[in-house]
Amino acid sequence: MTLQYNQILVAIDGSKESEWAFKKSVAIAARNNATLNLVNIIDTRSYAAVEAYDRSIAERAQKFAEELLGKYKVEAEATGLSKVNVVVDYGSPKTMIARDISKKLNIDLIICGATGLNAVERFLIGSVSENIVRSAKCDVLVIRTPEE
Repeated sequence: MTLQYNQILVAIDGSKESEWAFKKSVAIAARNNATLNLVNIIDTRSYAAVEAYDRSIAERAQKFAEELLGKYKVEAEATGLSKVNVVVDYGSPKTMIARDISKKLNIDLIICGATGLNAVERFLIGSVSENIVRSAKCDVLVIRTPEE
């Protein structure tokens, strides 16, 4: 029996490990002739208090996410992938990735880095990747090492 993935979601937050996850996801998507969904969730809880004083925070976060995912999309397409989507959304990455977006896009594999950018939150309430592993209804691949 061969397992084939059709819709792959890779969580990207700008960390080194999410870059490793991206690189490995490109290879997996190519082997499976799958659609690669590059996803960045702007964590509204992270800047809600600051945004009350500076309204441009959300706009800058959106612009950063779009530029980052746009760069990765170009890189993925340069390897020959033809089905690459970019998703930027707002909310809690822990719930949006594992539940909302994966259900909406009919994802059958989520790929993420073992740790992301927010070390304080990881220490206090657990990492996004840990929550994805616990909550996702599909396969999850957690990347800990760079592409070899």
